[in-house]
Amino acid sequence: MSRKTQIFCVSTLYGAATLAAALDSECFAEADRRLLLVFNNSACPETTPAVDEMPGFEPLRDHFDGVLSFNEAIRPFHPGAWTPRPDDLPLFERYLRLLWGLGEDRVELVLESIQVNPALGLTQIFTGAPVQVYADGLMSYGPTRNKLDPLVGTRVRRLLHLDLVPGLTPMLLTEFDVPAEVVPREAFLKVMGELAGAVEDLPVLPDNCALLLGQYLSALNIMTPQAEEELHIRMMRGALERGHRSIVFKPHPTAPARYSRALEAEAEKLGVDLTVLDTPVLAEVLFEKSRPGLVVGCFSTALFTASAFYDLPVARIGTEPLLDKLTPYQNSNRIPAVLADAVLPDLERRDGEETVPADTLGALVAAIGFTMQPQIYPNLRPAAERYLSQHFKPRTHRYFKRKRLTSLGLPGGIPERLSFLPRNSTARRVVRRAKALRKAVRR
Repeated sequence: MSRKTQIFCVSTLYGAATLAAALDSECFAEADRRLLLVFNNSACPETTPAVDEMPGFEPLRDHFDGVLSFNEAIRPFHPGAWTPRPDDLPLFERYLRLLWGLGEDRVELVLESIQVNPALGLTQIFTGAPVQVYADGLMSYGPTRNKLDPLVGTRVRRLLHLDLVPGLTPMLLTEFDVPAEVVPREAFLKVMGELAGAVEDLPVLPDNCALLLGQYLSALNIMTPQAEEELHIRMMRGALERGHRSIVFKPHPTAPARYSRALEAEAEKLGVDLTVLDTPVLAEVLFEKSRPGLVVGCFSTALFTASAFYDLPVARIGTEPLLDKLTPYQNSNRIPAVLADAVLPDLERRDGEETVPADTLGALVAAIGFTMQPQIYPNLRPAAERYLSQHFKPRTHRYFKRKRLTSLGLPGGIPERLSFLPRNSTARRVVRRAKALRKAVRR
């Protein structure tokens, strides 16, 4: 019988650590070879280090029999933009088998983000190969981003994930009845400890410091660079109000240097001791090296690992306006942003920002999942109707768009007998006049 080769695909160090923890926990069946295939999906991969070039990767290398580069295999194309033509799939399978020394091996794929390239393209090239999916962050709690071809979706055996939101089960791929399986917390912490030990020249964080997590959201067109700089400054002000005079800013590895300069200018004005980390390491490495007094971010996955895995105090900021700006409504960042807004405490401690009751969180995510992808999850309509009829209140309004609820005929939308109003030119004219009068009165 031909040998069995498992190909593990990663694009982030966090994902590689998750896979290493799963391997240590014997979550995968035995194989003759285990290869790590690296995707560098950054906007400019020529100038951004790949996963296997990042500080701390070396302990992870030992979990695999070899490391391959998908970017090298398809050069000069970008892995996120390249799609193999259907007629060329057999040709590319022969090419990759020759390039990677697979011969007649029975190939098994372990992937992240199966609904988009490059993972989707790889599953199409290796037609018929069994597939397992692992979650690299919070998106797995939301719906599958695109409708998958059954020839791909029915090959998925299971979804591996970290228990970042205890009690919540991932929705990803449930339309194909894919079961979810938790990667043990202890195994992940062990891997992170090894990874942290391999990172050299990392400064020790000041006692009781606040760690600010940058995400470079402007690169995703979620907000403008100016708005993101202001968000970082709000993070620092909020941490200062909570009594933290030592601030550590961990910028996103690809974020521009001006973000740090804006914070430095504000820190000097406020009399804050600011440290900017230049080494591109995972936030979890910092949690391992020292325990910050507070971890602050927008909707970073690291906020959830800090809270659920390291028992660190966390706070979120900027989630409400971000939810309003996410476009289209099906944007896969919506569920991570909702979870941060619903589960984590507000940094600025504003009124009406209490966390959502834990016993309603699963129903909330199911309702949002249906409104995001009603064609993929039609069976969730009753759950969405039930949640919206009982819990559509001022605290949860921000999670839904009234126009979306109206188009789907859900509670909280415009009543059917008034649905003509948005399309009625006279009604719109009256509304414009009313707004103009209101502005005139305010002056």
